[in-house]
Amino acid sequence: MGKKVKKEAEPFLKDVFDPLPIEGKTAATAVLMLSSPEEEVLAKACEAIHKFAEKGDENKTSLMCLGAIEPLSRLISHEDKTVRRNAVMALGVMASNNEVKKCLKTLDVIPAIISKLSPEENVVVHEFATLCLISLSVDFSCKVQIFEHKGLEPLIQLLSSPDPDVKKNSVECIFNLVQDFQNRAALQRLNGLPPLLELLRSEFPVIQQLALRTTENITTDSETRVAFGNVQGFDTILEILGTKEFSDLHEGALRVILNCLEDSESMQLIQTLGGLEQLLQFVGTSTLPEAQANAVKAIARMAQSSENRKFLHERNVEKTLTDLLMQENENVRTAACQAVATVSKNHSSRDTFRCLDAIKPIVQLLNSEGSELRMAAAEALSSLTISNNLNAYAIYDVEGDKLLVRQLRDSCTGAAVYATSVLTNMASQEDLRKSILANEAMPALVELLHSTDNNILINATQAVATLACDAEARLELRNVGGLTPLVQLLKSVNAEIRRNASWAVCVCANDELTALELCNAGALEILQEINLSPNRNNKFSELALQKLLDSNLSLKYSLTGHLSASDITTDGFYDPGQIRMGHQVPTLEEISKQAVNQHRATIAVNGKPPDQFITKGADDHKQDSPTETTASSVLSSKRSSKTPSKMKGKGQKEDEKKKDEDEYKPQPEMMVDEAWSLLYDAAFHNLVKKAVESILPLQDEVKMYTALAKLVCDAMGGQVEPDKLHDFLWELHISELKVEACSNIILIGKINKGTYFHRALLYKVLADRIGLSCSLTRGEYNRAWNKIFITGPKKTYGYSQPECYIIDLMHQPGNLMKSNSPAALAYQTI
Repeated sequence: MGKKVKKEAEPFLKDVFDPLPIEGKTAATAVLMLSSPEEEVLAKACEAIHKFAEKGDENKTSLMCLGAIEPLSRLISHEDKTVRRNAVMALGVMASNNEVKKCLKTLDVIPAIISKLSPEENVVVHEFATLCLISLSVDFSCKVQIFEHKGLEPLIQLLSSPDPDVKKNSVECIFNLVQDFQNRAALQRLNGLPPLLELLRSEFPVIQQLALRTTENITTDSETRVAFGNVQGFDTILEILGTKEFSDLHEGALRVILNCLEDSESMQLIQTLGGLEQLLQFVGTSTLPEAQANAVKAIARMAQSSENRKFLHERNVEKTLTDLLMQENENVRTAACQAVATVSKNHSSRDTFRCLDAIKPIVQLLNSEGSELRMAAAEALSSLTISNNLNAYAIYDVEGDKLLVRQLRDSCTGAAVYATSVLTNMASQEDLRKSILANEAMPALVELLHSTDNNILINATQAVATLACDAEARLELRNVGGLTPLVQLLKSVNAEIRRNASWAVCVCANDELTALELCNAGALEILQEINLSPNRNNKFSELALQKLLDSNLSLKYSLTGHLSASDITTDGFYDPGQIRMGHQVPTLEEISKQAVNQHRATIAVNGKPPDQFITKGADDHKQDSPTETTASSVLSSKRSSKTPSKMKGKGQKEDEKKKDEDEYKPQPEMMVDEAWSLLYDAAFHNLVKKAVESILPLQDEVKMYTALAKLVCDAMGGQVEPDKLHDFLWELHISELKVEACSNIILIGKINKGTYFHRALLYKVLADRIGLSCSLTRGEYNRAWNKIFITGPKKTYGYSQPECYIIDLMHQPGNLMKSNSPAALAYQTI
């Protein structure tokens, strides 16, 4: 019985153990075999896993789940070459799976893989080790590991491998690595450029493309570009560009050239090698749109140099670019427009483009659907119209101004920026300016003033400043609400925006009504603040403030303490006293609402009879006489109608002198609904009449000035000796007038006892009304004086120069003191 059992058991044991060393039917079995101590079993298991993994991504995931990754990672360092080779093959294939890559990162397998790149390993190991690194090198942390474990150097050495697959894998891995700056620098340092350039001549297109893409990437680094030139890299790239058989590489080669043109040294080297001429030939012969576009971009970049622009002009580049504007490919037309913009920095090229009728197709491109093309077209037109009126008219002839105004509302910021630039260039011509305004450019520009983009604001403010030189444009700017956003831009932290806004305000201030509205919007206070800052002020802000002050003489005198001879005062002028720059000057209405106080009285001028009323805009009409000038304005509740000014030329003043008093007729009454107005000063009106009657008939200039001085002195309390000034109680008199009027405002004609500053002010306002020229300057301690210029007797040869005098109104009325004399200095100080 025992024997029988024993005989039956033997075959059963053979069935269990005999097949295992030679056959495994599942992936799980192969994975288990990876733990075998037998080298033959390990080699076969790795080979089986490699073949299984090659069949698809699902198999790779399945193998990972079965735990194949960790033993394979160990086996790539096995002492047996066959086991090591098969393990590397399996791992190299599996590494392309994302889940496998994550697993490999946790196992720190990169140092072991890099070690397989050594020359001692066979070509197959090199092939699959580099294949594994391709998959891992796309990850940033793996790039760092490869760099730290000096993986780049063996990869560079493998670029010279006799095996094309090893070359392909190595250059692809390098391409992934050089996306990082430190690897780009290391490639150049490890002398990786020569073998990389050699791959551009490979018989395998995929290797050429990878080498070219890598070259394109590394030439973004300035130091690498220098090294690239030193190893004849430019020669190789230009050789590719000139070889028709390499047409598939032309686009990439042009991108490399574009990178190299970023610095002047590389540009000069390319130019020396005949690169610019070769690019021109390429543009004319190539049939590949993208390659053409890149070639044109390269030409545009080289045209940044004035010498190259001259060279291109001599080679008739304008004709080539004009032809490209007709291409169907949008990228080509965009590049052509950008090149036109750069080439047109050469003045002769601007004229050539016009002669070739290139402007019309560029204008038509403003209708394109592509925003980049519209922007490029506007950029080209901007460059073409710089200091070139003929080109500006050429744009106008094809109705380009209408399209440009429409482009101001373009959703593409760049298109709007360049459109404003073109319109600014065109607006230097009056008829073009009118056409631009007729196409509703001003409302569109006002919309841009609300933008938050600095480039738009810089160009929009410049365009407003250029267009606003016409009165119609200023009126439209007011009507569409453009003054408030313009004034707000004076506060910009951007210096160029602030400068352009100041320029625009300066231009707008030529119109009195616009200037007054700018003051209402706060421009005066903002400009004062800017000009007090050493970091924010500019010449335009200073000029803008001066223009605004010229439009509001009361503010000007209060803030600056000076009115020049050309500052002609009118009714409504008032002197609230000296106000420091940066502080707000109160209006007459604001002062009228204050309770009578101990502060200095405000002296006001209004010689207009109560039956004549002129609105705040009436000063725009010509006045026929000095008497009518006394009734030139009545102040309303707004500052804009409180201090209008009237500028008169010398000829106008002389004409007024010659007119007969009988011609002075009051204007018909005008009904105006105003909440507040300044009282009529009958005494001042009579003084004006007396000045007209007694002074205008005098023919001698000195006698006229002297007579007016005596008239002012008599009106203000007569002559006062210097040592008796303390007995001249003018302060008490002014206080009595304030109490009598129940107001802090005193009409100048009411003052019967006036000191220096009262008399100087009266002299100025009377002189302005009868056409005499004089200035008014405020001093310290209640001093003020008038300066006049008197021309001496005619000399033998020509006329003598006018001399400046200060006229005495206080002590010796009519006495003329040379401005630099001791007597004049004594008159100005205590």
